[in-house]
Amino acid sequence: MEFESISIKSQQVVEVLQRSIVGQKEQLKFLWIGLLTGGHILLEGVPGLGKTLMVRTLAKVVDCKSNRIQFTPDLMPSDVIGTKVYDMHSGHFSFRKGPIFSHVLIADEINRTPPKTQSALLEAMEEGQISIDGETHILEKPFFVVATQNPIEYEGTYSLPEAQLDRFAMKLLIDYPLEEEELFLYATHELGVSRETMVQALISPEELLDMRGCINQVTIEKSVVQYVMQIIRQTREHTQVSLGASPRAGVTLLTLAKAHAAISGRSFVTPDDIKEVVKPALRHRLFLHPDSELEGWNPDDVVEEVIQKTEVPR
Repeated sequence: MEFESISIKSQQVVEVLQRSIVGQKEQLKFLWIGLLTGGHILLEGVPGLGKTLMVRTLAKVVDCKSNRIQFTPDLMPSDVIGTKVYDMHSGHFSFRKGPIFSHVLIADEINRTPPKTQSALLEAMEEGQISIDGETHILEKPFFVVATQNPIEYEGTYSLPEAQLDRFAMKLLIDYPLEEEELFLYATHELGVSRETMVQALISPEELLDMRGCINQVTIEKSVVQYVMQIIRQTREHTQVSLGASPRAGVTLLTLAKAHAAISGRSFVTPDDIKEVVKPALRHRLFLHPDSELEGWNPDDVVEEVIQKTEVPR
């Protein structure tokens, strides 16, 4: 598949998604990039902004099987990955698959469940498999997790541990729509009609995997790689940061930049591609000093300052 084809198909996907999701064009693009690269995504926003609808619609566009798990305080790991059950007729235990066995998994309100259950996703997100009683079970390909969460300052939530946050390629912040977008949403609302019913599949899972193979062929000059390395290292040295970005973050940033170049119809990465994806890729991987947060700093501010100070390759 040529890069121009990927660009055209990507534009079609985002346009179709916009028929179901009012506004959020930039976030829909990043959601598509996440699926293209197999990089899992964390969506954060208050209830009622259509986070779950965005993911269900994307799964429908790529004709993928999707499952949704509503994370609650009493949810157990076996409710996610599955469990072994005893068959009275055969006298043997058999494995009953959990909802994680799908192409697209929607982990709804993931920060409402305790860390023990959150950690059930770790192996699946990193290796595309789960282990139970010493047996390994391979997950569907493609396998893509989109977790939603409410802002951490809300009561009854559990902050995701650093190890789990680092498994997400991007964290997208979903905000309220613009006034004209919200007005259009109200004006076109129909009782009992879901907006995702207007969406038709555009590509197959096999075509998606072919696109991933093409994205791997996108080239990155050494100067751009060094540019990314400087950004990553400067996040660790920033005075407002207690824990900076890991090498995994740098690799993820380069992968996302490749996808951004591909959907733009190019076979090479530019510094502008890096700048486009750097905030979603790093904001959840930076942990600020408590004093810095009290002073009004947030991870996006740190990334912006780092970008301004880092020399752009010519």
